[in-house]
Amino acid sequence: MSDDRLLSSYNYELPPELIAQTPAIPRDSSRLLVVDSPTTWAHSIFRDLPDWLLAGDLLVLNNTRVIPARLYGRKSTGAPVEILLLEKQNDNCWLALVKPGKRFKLGTEIVFPPIPQASKDIDFNLKARVIDKDEATGGRILEFEVPEGKSCEELLEYFGQIPLPPYITSSKSQPSQYQTVYAQQLGAVAAPTAGLHFTEELLQRLQAKGIDRTYVTLHVGLGTFRPVEVEDITTHLMHQEWIEVSQKTAEKIEETKAKGGRIIAVGTTVVRTLEGAAKKSQVKLLEPFCGKTDLFIYPGYKWQVVDGLITNFHLPGSSLLMLVSALVGRQRLFSLYQEAIEQKYRFYSFGDAMLILPAARSN
Repeated sequence: MSDDRLLSSYNYELPPELIAQTPAIPRDSSRLLVVDSPTTWAHSIFRDLPDWLLAGDLLVLNNTRVIPARLYGRKSTGAPVEILLLEKQNDNCWLALVKPGKRFKLGTEIVFPPIPQASKDIDFNLKARVIDKDEATGGRILEFEVPEGKSCEELLEYFGQIPLPPYITSSKSQPSQYQTVYAQQLGAVAAPTAGLHFTEELLQRLQAKGIDRTYVTLHVGLGTFRPVEVEDITTHLMHQEWIEVSQKTAEKIEETKAKGGRIIAVGTTVVRTLEGAAKKSQVKLLEPFCGKTDLFIYPGYKWQVVDGLITNFHLPGSSLLMLVSALVGRQRLFSLYQEAIEQKYRFYSFGDAMLILPAARSN
């Protein structure tokens, strides 16, 4: 079996001090490792992104917005519990990861008090009950008691917290710093972190140079951050995530390709969205799509839509690392990661970024 298909081939050693705990201020002052050919790279700053792209290129961004998906409460017995909402099932029901998991039996009731900074108008507790177990994730389906005229998403603003990843242990960041400046569609439980580097001013400069942009939606969930646990990665099953590609976006991508422009995905979630939607298309390269994808991209993948990629540096053994390896080559990617480590780039969600230009692709 090819090394590209072995989980053990996707490990690397990262000094703990390179795990970014707080985002760069301003956002676009983060560093940018530019991969501009099969053999060369350059060190830059994210605000200089317009210098590396061409008029006629199209940036595709994920406009999902992170919900306050982490809740702390107590069971009716008084025992403390922690909940991470993963995915909305219907109006008041959510799939959630729960701690401690083994004690969440069917019928268990949980009470969540308002967070300290909640409005004084919130003078009640939020209640939920376990109504089912999800075998695929080991999670539970929770049904929330929601007052008439309210939505669960509205109430989360008063009862939940933005869920930072577990490797961010000493952050001084504000919740707004874990949202992109263009975040709109509520539903993600983690940020599409490649987009965190953009400022309004940088977006305007890109537009002024003739670099257009459009948006897709992937509500980042378990499929994005769930670890790969099988040595033969081809047998890994991705959890489905909800995606949407609008008519407008599909047309913009078609027009850009027709004119010889390049499609630059901002983040691995955009890659999954575009390539996942393309898999569903029957007639054109890309048709409007709204639904779920379980697409898993690893070396050997045949690209259909994406030409280049802006991405952060990813965890060892992650499906995200495998996706980027499919674009630039696994061995090449690890040599670039080693360069980033030697140059003390900052890694993971609040870290620095990499730009893989089309000329650097391995296929």
